[in-house]
Amino acid sequence: MTSWRSRAGASFGGVAAAGLAWGWIEAGWVRFVRLELPIPGLEPKLAGLRIAHLSDFHLGLPSRGGRAVARAVEWTAAREPDLVVVTGDLVSRRRGEALLPPFLERLGDRCYAVLGNHDVEHSRDPFSRTVGLSDLTPTTLLVDEAASVTIHGRKVQLVGVDPRAYRERRAQPWRLADPDADLRVLLCHYPYVLDTLPPGVFQLVVAGHMHDGQIVLPLPTGKLRLANPRARYSSGLYERAGTWMHVSPGLGTTFVPFRFFARPEVTELVLQPA
Repeated sequence: MTSWRSRAGASFGGVAAAGLAWGWIEAGWVRFVRLELPIPGLEPKLAGLRIAHLSDFHLGLPSRGGRAVARAVEWTAAREPDLVVVTGDLVSRRRGEALLPPFLERLGDRCYAVLGNHDVEHSRDPFSRTVGLSDLTPTTLLVDEAASVTIHGRKVQLVGVDPRAYRERRAQPWRLADPDADLRVLLCHYPYVLDTLPPGVFQLVVAGHMHDGQIVLPLPTGKLRLANPRARYSSGLYERAGTWMHVSPGLGTTFVPFRFFARPEVTELVLQPA
């Protein structure tokens, strides 16, 4: 007769295999989300401004994250938003570098991006290698610099934080903010930049990096994000002193090619007057 230990072992193995299969599937099961943000003092002509936010492609790793990126880019291009912002960690291995230009071409010339830690240095992920991205044409790469664009006759400024300056605590993006701009948007890979900003300098901050935990246990009290169980900013919307921040769950994976109760996401942010 088969012992209870053998049966238990077989059951555990079956559950583990099913969990891995689900995590593999979920890594490519992208979620399409539309969120409205009430922006205090928003210029009426900018009401309804649509900003698509994508993050954390991690191209080049063996994962279904590449499929999630492709679907997110097609969805974004089809919706023709006023702006597209991409908040870093674009490529994680050199073989992913060739995959990036077609995605950026599809997003068009109203796309603005910053780099993430995987783009500029070796991360803790043993499977990731820095590529050294510098030219993202037609996307505008912001490396501790600002760019402005006119939308509906109003000036919108985008400021980008370089991840190296942020990690070395040299970043001071508020010094680049244009007080005459009708809307100021800050792009930073790291969401904790929100805690460093003077009140009211930027109306909107967009960030990534957290992957919504990537591997998550759903508990009655909420999500237990195993990678960052105490993180204050994991995904979604946060408000501080009149500034809204959106943290993207991202599209790719790192460390392991799975997502568990943390689906990849592309988000369309619709700005409305508060």
